[in-house]
Amino acid sequence: MPELKLLFLEMAVILATARLMAVAFRFIGQPEVMGEMAAGILLGPSFLGRISPAIMNRLFPAGGLGSLYALSQLGLVLFMFLVGLDVRPGSLRGAAKSVIVASQASIVAPFLLGGVLAYHLYPRLGNGVPELPFLLFMGTAMGITAFPVLARILTDCELTHTRAGVFALSCAAIDDVTAWCLLAVITVIARPEANQTPLFWRFAGLFAYVLAMAFLIRPALRHFLPASAMPDRARFAAAMVFLLISAWTTEALAVHALFGAFLAGIVMPKGGRLQEGLRERLESVTLVLLLPLFFAFTGLRTSVALLNSVELWWLCGLIVMVAVASKLLVSGAVVRASGMPWRESLAVGVLVNTRGLVELVILNVGLELHILSPTLFSMMVIMALATTVMTTPLIVRILPPSS
Repeated sequence: MPELKLLFLEMAVILATARLMAVAFRFIGQPEVMGEMAAGILLGPSFLGRISPAIMNRLFPAGGLGSLYALSQLGLVLFMFLVGLDVRPGSLRGAAKSVIVASQASIVAPFLLGGVLAYHLYPRLGNGVPELPFLLFMGTAMGITAFPVLARILTDCELTHTRAGVFALSCAAIDDVTAWCLLAVITVIARPEANQTPLFWRFAGLFAYVLAMAFLIRPALRHFLPASAMPDRARFAAAMVFLLISAWTTEALAVHALFGAFLAGIVMPKGGRLQEGLRERLESVTLVLLLPLFFAFTGLRTSVALLNSVELWWLCGLIVMVAVASKLLVSGAVVRASGMPWRESLAVGVLVNTRGLVELVILNVGLELHILSPTLFSMMVIMALATTVMTTPLIVRILPPSS
């Protein structure tokens, strides 16, 4: 069983590197997840591959990553379920008008500016994909806010219960729902294996599934898996079967399994022992064991060496600038227009500019759909890391923990 032996070694190296980098990043005031993301880059061609290509190729052979990929995808499915589990549809319906306006502005502005940027990037980095999916995907990727990473940053900076923190977290939740719905639409358009089915029927299937989850499955779950119930083995197994069926369904509809996982988390009963129990059971194995495998797989796909000219680095810098301007500045201005003081408004803009892990998930979907070329994928990964790394230093200066 040489493949199994290699998989165990790969996992040990990835987890050890992830924990070491998490500790290092926590020491410099960054969230641990940033260290884990950086660990994935270090193990790929951008670092280890440049220092010792032989070691990287021996540890992560190009033809022997199937098991690592499968485990990383399982980690993503569980992670998106957890993200959806933290979204409360009722609270989104009752969100203040200013939160809804700000959240949509923080999606629409990056979407439009990202689309304009994509229009200019398409001749150089279009990767042969039709122009419409490319423009839509780039706009959506620019509009992402990393809800889980943002929550961690707010906790670390003692801002969870502040007005700016609650406002930013509410915006991030609405952003995530909007962005994943957009991605579902883009995937339906871009999936090559679904080209035999008319676009109308693919959208009809997706729309019918979302309605069924909202108006049929959600009430049924409240009856069979009440929020107040403890998730014993039977209930936990039922929740996992439901999650996997939902992921399978959206994959079969030519959307993506991750959208099904996210939707499954959203419709699960909230606010009781069931939600807390599911999170407790899943978080450790997902965040500690499986997600670092995804970071490593992303790192193996990311090569800074592909940016081998001044023009490409200039384009990468332009992507970062558009991402920051369209998210941070526009969101801050819209929040200020709602009546919040400038300091808190700017803090909200900085917070929703956090892209982090959720951005990496979206970018990997784009790479798998061949919407992104390896070069553009690497640029977008750099953008995701840059916009996340800047969050904590900026927010600490704008809103110190003691304020």
